[in-house]
Amino acid sequence: MKNIAKVFVAAAVVLGCSSTSSFAQATATASATANIITPITIALVTNMNFGNIAVSPTSGGTVVLGTGNSRTSTGGVTLPSTTGTVASASFTVSGTASFTYAITLPSSATLSDGSSHTMTMGTFTSSPSSTGTLSSGGTQTLTVGATLTVAAAQAPNSYSNATAVPVTVNYN
Repeated sequence: MKNIAKVFVAAAVVLGCSSTSSFAQATATASATANIITPITIALVTNMNFGNIAVSPTSGGTVVLGTGNSRTSTGGVTLPSTTGTVASASFTVSGTASFTYAITLPSSATLSDGSSHTMTMGTFTSSPSSTGTLSSGGTQTLTVGATLTVAAAQAPNSYSNATAVPVTVNYN
C-alpha cells in the first residue's frame, strides 16, 4: 500500500509541475468622459429679394444677386434706377464657439406669381462659402445669393417662392 500511495503522490507532483496555467492576473481601470456641445442653429434675419427687374419682350436673361446685396444683370434684363428692395438672404448661425460648420445650399428654387408664371433661381452662393467658423462668442452671419433666370416678356407681377429655400448647416 505504501508503494501505491507513493505512486499517487509522485503523479500529483508531476502533474502539478507540468501545468501551464498561470494564476497571476492584473487589472487596470479607465475613466470615461463626455462633453455635450451647444447644438448648432440657424435663424433667418433677412429674406432674399432681387428688387425691381425689367425684361425685354424678345430676350430673357438673368439677375445675379451677390452675397453682399449687390446685383448684376445679363441678356435682355435691365435693373431700373428705382431698385426696390434688394437683399441677400441673411442668417445667424449659432453654436459652440470656434467650431467649424459645413453649409449646404439648394440646387434650385422656383418663384411664382400665384398664377401660371414662374422663374427659377439657381447657382446659390454663400459667404462664407462651403465652411464657416463660429466666433469666440459662438455666432456668425451667413449671407446667401443666387441667380434668377427671367424669361423674355416675363409677365409683370410680384413673384415669391411657395416653398422655403433651405439653407442647412452642420458641425464638421
